[in-house]
Amino acid sequence: MREPKPLRVGKVAIGGKRPAFILGPCVIESEKFVWRMAKKLSDICEAEDVDFIFKASYDKANRTSVRELRGTDAREGCEILAAIGSDLKIPVTTDVHSPTEAEIAGEKIDMLQIPAFLCRQTDLLRAAAQTGRAINVKKGQFLAPWDVPNIAEKLIAFGNSQFCFTERGATFGYNNLVADMRSLHWIREAGYRVIFDATHSVQRPGGAGDSTSGDAVLAPALARAAMAVGCDGIFMEVHENPARALSDGPTQIPLKDLPKHLRMLKAIHAAVS
Repeated sequence: MREPKPLRVGKVAIGGKRPAFILGPCVIESEKFVWRMAKKLSDICEAEDVDFIFKASYDKANRTSVRELRGTDAREGCEILAAIGSDLKIPVTTDVHSPTEAEIAGEKIDMLQIPAFLCRQTDLLRAAAQTGRAINVKKGQFLAPWDVPNIAEKLIAFGNSQFCFTERGATFGYNNLVADMRSLHWIREAGYRVIFDATHSVQRPGGAGDSTSGDAVLAPALARAAMAVGCDGIFMEVHENPARALSDGPTQIPLKDLPKHLRMLKAIHAAVS
């Protein structure tokens, strides 16, 4: 197995001796809300001695229904996230949906996230690569693990080798995903850094008719399994009150439960490293 080099995102190393965590709410519900979440997460991660990247989307472009909240525009959202990163001394990430958004985010955001449904869009990958920022590509629900080298070759051809992949489950019939832990091994075996997205892997896309449902209670269990298999970090969306979340409430982890999950995941990582 070819061991990939660590990916540096601010003070966080993805692929180092310590597990990396990407944590935050699904969307910027308001500026006040996202600042509050970032501060609480920063305090928790400092107390638990955890390396984390703060994540929040400024725009949920791939919503099930036209009636659902999307968010704010790219420039405003990136300015909010950049201010959070600067003030709290933490790296930040958000997803981009077009070459124009990639250019805007590249000015201020530490790591650009490529959404799963857009993971093969060549123009988007080119624009993200040309920012020189670290890139996290969500593996599409429609792709096999051995398809990711094609995406990696695009990014490298566009001059950027600072990237990782995130496994977030594969489509399994209608309104369902399955997390195949073998995928983590195969992506690492191919020589790439890999994160496991515990909360999106328990989604039931369109499962509530005009919105996505899910099984948040299973997310910590899948995260533990992924850490045991051997991944470079865990992605989890966290909310202070998932029942009132404006996006992906059924899959987000309650903030109050996060410390115990982080302690368990750190222990598993230490045991298998």
